[in-house]
Order: sequence, then structure tokens, then C-alpha cells
Amino acid sequence: MLVDDREDNLLSMETVLEPDGYRFVKATSGRQVLKTLLTDLDFALILMDVQMPNLNGFETASLIYERERLRHIPIIFITANNYGDENLFKGYRAGAVDYIYKPVNPDLLRAKVSVFVELYRKNQRLTAQEQKLVAINRNLEMEINERKASEEKVTELNKQLLENISRLEAANKDLDLFAFMASHDLQAPLRKVRMFSDRLLASTDNSFSKEGKLYLTRIQEVSKRMQDLINDILRFSKISVEKQNFEEVDLNGVVEEVLSEMEGVIQEKAAKVKVDRLPVLPASTVLMGPLFSNLISNSLKYCKKKESPQIRIRYEEGPVLASANGREQETRYGRIYIEDNGIGFDQKYAEQIFDMFRRLHSNAEYEGTGIGLALCKKIVEMHKGFISALGKPGEGAIFIVSLPLGGVPAALVEKNDDISDLN
Repeated sequence: MLVDDREDNLLSMETVLEPDGYRFVKATSGRQVLKTLLTDLDFALILMDVQMPNLNGFETASLIYERERLRHIPIIFITANNYGDENLFKGYRAGAVDYIYKPVNPDLLRAKVSVFVELYRKNQRLTAQEQKLVAINRNLEMEINERKASEEKVTELNKQLLENISRLEAANKDLDLFAFMASHDLQAPLRKVRMFSDRLLASTDNSFSKEGKLYLTRIQEVSKRMQDLINDILRFSKISVEKQNFEEVDLNGVVEEVLSEMEGVIQEKAAKVKVDRLPVLPASTVLMGPLFSNLISNSLKYCKKKESPQIRIRYEEGPVLASANGREQETRYGRIYIEDNGIGFDQKYAEQIFDMFRRLHSNAEYEGTGIGLALCKKIVEMHKGFISALGKPGEGAIFIVSLPLGGVPAALVEKNDDISDLN
């Protein structure tokens, strides 16, 4: 802003400063300055004459700086008089930052104005950066508050989830116990049904017609399937309800015992079972037997009608896996493969076959209750392991059991590569 009561002085200052590209607002009195500043506060500098009618430069400066929002504008007084130190101090007290004496030196005027304009521009940039930082801080504060709210929500959801899990675990235990007790109580009447039907068929009385004997035979068959189902449910429930003790188990001995118990079926089907060396690992001795028994039985059951079953059980060291939350130690796994040359299955059913009561074939084709593989999955999960299956119709199946080996390498029993080769 250029302030002088004489138009020629205003024109002279404008002519000197115009080449530098400044934008000017001119005023011829102190009152006009104050009126202009009511609507326009954005000035880099005020060049103001001291000697003006009505309000002189000192009075105008004092009135300007009474307002807080105008105190940032620097004022340079233009004067033809040397007022002495006392009057100079008066001007500085009024708010002046400098004096320029008339006649005005154009180079000095340009130099001083350029300094204040540059300061103004730097202040503008700093203000803009400050506003940007304020906005960033505000956004960060909002994000932090939102994150805190989200964390609190997640914490609450986790708490509810844990409560739901506890309730589900309790409900599952109750269901398992109910299934165990219900299945156990069903055994007695079923045994009586089988016993009386056996007696009727064994009776020397020939009063039964051919159709009547057929019905009795059907009753026996259905009763047997029902008893097999109840026994499998009991085994499944017993595993869920009872607490198992874990110890170092030699799987070679477990498999040998299972094969010994199944020797009759193996010979009947002319099956060949080849077992490689297996590890010693922490497990439940009680559960490892049913695990291998069900998997081997599965391979024997779903064999091809015109081809002898070929079953191989082999072992290899699995990967080292970290826990999901990264807090627990890494766990090393051992993989046991049960391979056969049976009828196989479509890979799209690879997960479904481990569901309870899930069967891909009818009883007319292959007998079974649909619990065996579900039992295997339950046993493996109780050992913090995994079970999966690979299959292809007509080309056999591979069941993969992954069990944790503990903190030390798996101890392998020093035997021949094949601990069993049964024909």
C-alpha cells in the first residue's frame, strides 16, 4: 500500500517499484488507509508519508496496530524531516519498522521493499505449510481415534468370539457325552433284537415260510449295520470326551500291531502292504491305533474288484511352520503317506470325505458307516496336526497325515527300510 496526500509522490513511488511486478493499492489520507484495511488485510508492506492532514502517519500507524489482525503488516515511514531520536522512537513505538527520507533514493526504496516483500512471501509459504501440517495432524488425530475405536471394537468382538467358542466347546462336550450315553444305551435292545432273530433262524421249527426267513435275515443285516454305526459313534464320542495322555510313540510298533489284527482281511483280499520306516513322535498311544486302522481299512475296503490291493505306508520329514500369531515357536512336522491302488475318488470330494456320515458310495456297493475318516480327522486335530487326501477315479488314493515332531528331530527306529511286507 502506498500512502501520501500528494498524487505526484504516489506516482513517483509507483513508477520506481512497478518494474518489480508488485500490485499496488493507493491512499491519500489516514482515514482512507483505515477504510481500506477494513476489507483488505493482505498487504506485504505499507509505505506511508508522515506529514498528512487530519491523521498524520504516526497517528494512522497507532490506529492500525490497535487491531490484532493488522499487526503483521510492516510500515515504512516516508518523510522529508529528520525528527531527531525522540521522534524516531515515537515512530517506532507507533509500529514503524524503518524510515526512508525524501528525496527518495530509488535503489534504496526498491531494495528495502524487496526485503519486506520476500519476508511476506516466506511467511505466506510458512503459513500455508503450517495450515497443511494442521490439516495433516487433524487427519492423523482422526485416524488415531478411528483406529482406537476399531481396536476397541475388535477387542470386544474377540471377547465375544472367545465367549462363543467357550460356549460351543461346552455344547460340543455335552453333545459328545449325550451321543456316548445314547449310543451306549442303544446297545442293549439292539443286542436283544439280534439274539432273538438268531434264535428264530436257528430254530428247528419249520413253520417259517421262505418269505419269513428272508425278513429275519434282513433284520439281522440291518441290525448288524446299526450296531456297527453305534460302535463307531461310541468310539468317536469316547475320543472327544476322554482326556488323552501324550508320550513318545513308536509308530512302527503301532502299525505292526494294526496289521497283525487285520491279518485275516489282508489274506482274504490277497493284499500286499508295504511299510517304510516310521518315526517316533509325541502322541497318544490309544489314538494312533484307530488312526492307522481306519486308514488301512479304508484302502482295503475301496479296492478294485479284479485287482489285489497294493498299500504302501511311507514317511518323510515335513516343513517347519510358524504359528499363526508368530508368538509361539516354530513347529516341525512329519508326513505319513498311506497310498493305495484302489478305486480312488474325484478330487472335488477331497474335503467332504472327512465329514461325519459322508459316503461317496452306497451300502450296496461298499459297506460302512461314514465315520471312519471323520474319526481320523478328529484324532489328527487332537494332535495339532493335519490330514488331507489326493485321489483320482480308478487310480487310487493317497492320504497324508502331518503330525508335529516336537522340539527335536524325529527319532527313527533302526530297522530295515521295510518293517512289514504282508501278502
